[in-house]
Amino acid sequence: MAFRLGQRCDALPVAPIVDRIRFNLGRSRTQGHGRSMGTKEYRLGFRGDIEGLRAVAILLVVAAHAGVPWLTGGFVGVDVFFVLSGYLITGLLVQEMAGSNRLDFLAFYVRRLRRLLPALLVMLLVTCLLAAQLLAPVEQRGQASASAMAAIWLSNVHFALAKLDYFSPGSESNLFLHTWSLGVEEQFYLLWPALLLAIFVGRNGGKAFTRLKWAMLIILLASFASCVVLTQTSPQLAFYMMPMRAWQFSLGALVWLQFQRDGNNNIGSRTNDVEYKGLHLAGWLGLALIVGAGLLLSANVSYPGWWAFLPTIGAGCVLAAGYGRPMSGVSRLLSWQPMQMIGKISYSWYLWHWPVLLLGRFAFGINSPAYRAAEVLVSLVLAIASYVVIEAPIRHQSGWLTHRRAALIGAVAIMVVANVASIHWFNQAFDQMRSPETQRFTRAHMDAPIIYSQGCDDWYQSSRVNICAFGAEDAKHTAVLMGDSIAGQWFPAVATAFDRPGWRLLVLTKSACPMVDEPFFYGRIGREYTECAAWRAASLSRVAAIKPDVVLLGSAEANGFTESQWIDGSTRVMNVISPASGHVYVLRGTPSLPFDGPDCLAENQGRPKWLSSLRTCSAPLNNAHSDMVFHWLQQVASRYGNATAMDLNDLVCPEGVCRAELQGRIVFRDSQHMTASFAESLGGAMQQRLAIDQQSSGQGSPTAIQ
Repeated sequence: MAFRLGQRCDALPVAPIVDRIRFNLGRSRTQGHGRSMGTKEYRLGFRGDIEGLRAVAILLVVAAHAGVPWLTGGFVGVDVFFVLSGYLITGLLVQEMAGSNRLDFLAFYVRRLRRLLPALLVMLLVTCLLAAQLLAPVEQRGQASASAMAAIWLSNVHFALAKLDYFSPGSESNLFLHTWSLGVEEQFYLLWPALLLAIFVGRNGGKAFTRLKWAMLIILLASFASCVVLTQTSPQLAFYMMPMRAWQFSLGALVWLQFQRDGNNNIGSRTNDVEYKGLHLAGWLGLALIVGAGLLLSANVSYPGWWAFLPTIGAGCVLAAGYGRPMSGVSRLLSWQPMQMIGKISYSWYLWHWPVLLLGRFAFGINSPAYRAAEVLVSLVLAIASYVVIEAPIRHQSGWLTHRRAALIGAVAIMVVANVASIHWFNQAFDQMRSPETQRFTRAHMDAPIIYSQGCDDWYQSSRVNICAFGAEDAKHTAVLMGDSIAGQWFPAVATAFDRPGWRLLVLTKSACPMVDEPFFYGRIGREYTECAAWRAASLSRVAAIKPDVVLLGSAEANGFTESQWIDGSTRVMNVISPASGHVYVLRGTPSLPFDGPDCLAENQGRPKWLSSLRTCSAPLNNAHSDMVFHWLQQVASRYGNATAMDLNDLVCPEGVCRAELQGRIVFRDSQHMTASFAESLGGAMQQRLAIDQQSSGQGSPTAIQ
């Protein structure tokens, strides 16, 4: 999903829970920061390999988000962080329960908030201020609503329940998408202590540990089963919601419980040679599973589901390996000092890398590898500054922050203020959208062909064939426009071209459904697009039965098909449609902009002149992949005497440049679809092209539309 959510943008880590702690899992020390925090603070033994494992996870995530081509599956880092949280938090809480037969919930929640909230709020503040300057009002609304939910740790719910809209930007362009995993973490922190306490308290040590293991195993199995099922039926819920990730926390908990017996650890010399060799191999296997998943997976797989088992079990194996001989094998590699340093700032780097990448793209409109590398470096510098200036000082600060009730009330109050401020930003952006200066750009977003308001296109909701008809039913000639939304955008031009006596126009479109008879994984919905295959087969049969005079087929070019899939899949479509049609025109896919057209125009209008000059709302027409796809379509069309591959892109992007605005008319309503008004202006040119193509083909039916 897909960053599926697209790219599988998908998001990540959990902050380091402990930074510098000693072996000796059963001991404790007092906090020493005021009377209100005089309770015991239980610590886990410091393990450099855990910091190194955090480094592996954050490096995978940053690489995937920065577009490193051979690490498209780097989103698996989130799974590693979830396992780490289950391991560390369970260990801390069980120690406290074993030592006092109780849990200090308030102290636990305050420690988590002190650790996570300040850096998050600073990132939200800086990002929101920059976004308000760089983005168009219509873009700011979506950012503001996500920011409001991120401030109260509910962004995962926000993205899980977001309504899919084909013509709206996906979540992959949201500056706060990455905070979804922090929401999952915080919800885990909220529920896990009460769950462990209910299982543990009132039983002796041995039975309590056994009961906890069984409980964790049951949670793991139930959560994993629901995760696998929902990945196929409701992928957004499976990806974003905490209950479907609970199995990963439970696995981390099981690793700690398995190697921690009655408050005594089994580190180092406690392992015999057989156990050591087994743990040694498990560690290398675990690291291979994590890195392998990052290398092999991509946004074109249903995730999490079964695939999430690879990085999850890999993280568990690496954690278990640390109970062998700590300074050998994979543990020694991960304990390398540079890896520990990266692991220490992993939370801050996670917070900053995603908004920096997106803001850089918004500001300059450039997405080249060199720019992305520079943006990653900037985010790393911000992460170091955040750790040094915000995280470390606040975590060790004395004063009112160590008074539990005051700290908790203050934290909740600040979260509410941040939430309200984000809502205010949303309202301001909405008001700006209605201002005379931006109304033109707002209308352009909604300037779509009427076929969508008439219910011709059902997208992924069903496989029904909905035909929209225009013209007299008893017309002598019939033209058919068929394909995905790239074909549908041409409707105003096609309607103009065939608006003549004796002609009837039928429209059959399904958004994101190419006229290529091949199955494909659709990242927007996080699964194979089965509705497309069923609709395409039924639609081709219907059109073949109609026997139209002219058929126009159109598809987007960015479906991830290989050369053989384009050629073979298009051939299967033509084998059905060509024998039953007078002439078939295969339209070349229209070019895409690397930005949203109306939003770019609105952004430049609202920016200072020096800033707007950094980004022009145009892009070159040349695209090597598009050229190859059209060449393959020409090969297919050449096999049929009544077929023509037609390129109209010079009408959309004259002089080899694609502009968001051309001669006072907005060309694109998003990044890839033309406005209906601009498409209608091309009706005369399309009529001429059809006539020229038909004359050159020598077919009988073309004379009917001259």
